[in-house]
Amino acid sequence: MKTLVVDDDLALADVVSFTMRRAGFDVIVAHDGQAALERWQAESPELVILDLNLPKLDGLKVCQQIRASSQTPIIILTVRGQEDDIIRGLQFGADDYVVKPFSPRQLVARAEAVLRRAKGAPHPSAPLQAGDLTLDPAKGTAARIGAPEVRLTRLECRLLEVLLINRGQALSWDSLIDWVWGPQGGDRIMLKQLVYRLRRKIEHDPSRPEFVVTVPGLGYLLET
Repeated sequence: MKTLVVDDDLALADVVSFTMRRAGFDVIVAHDGQAALERWQAESPELVILDLNLPKLDGLKVCQQIRASSQTPIIILTVRGQEDDIIRGLQFGADDYVVKPFSPRQLVARAEAVLRRAKGAPHPSAPLQAGDLTLDPAKGTAARIGAPEVRLTRLECRLLEVLLINRGQALSWDSLIDWVWGPQGGDRIMLKQLVYRLRRKIEHDPSRPEFVVTVPGLGYLLET
């Protein structure tokens, strides 16, 4: 499994590379943002482990540019652990966010979980619908009647899929996290940010959601 490790700290890049190689990953390395994009384009890795504090091109911009044209799984690995930093990383398209110092075993486990989700089970070919909202899991698109289709990320599609399957039923934060990320693969901050992103794509007014509704003290439901 080819993995691109991006970190300007040479010693830490070696530690991450050794950790991943020991777990059976084929590792390539870049030490700045521009080199990261060049190596990603040339090598087509199946996973990217990305620092944020990079020379030449910031890690968030690297993440954004990769995500603009690819669903390659991205794990951000950084010292920036404030909630705002985590939210921005997820907004820019990261699949997971790990704060340094990190557990090598946990990093490998998260990498394996992200890759399992990326492969995932085959999506049903038939679209799912509730009211005037339709999801086409095979295409990864959603649409409202009278509005153009919008493309969803893999995680947005998984979230909307489970909400549609259980439409009208309140789902807990933990059950949604398990469905979208798998056990120990996400948290409530990541779920909240994913809901925010999904609402921006499918709601008439994201500040007053009609479809993905918050259930206080529990989680979310999809209104029918």
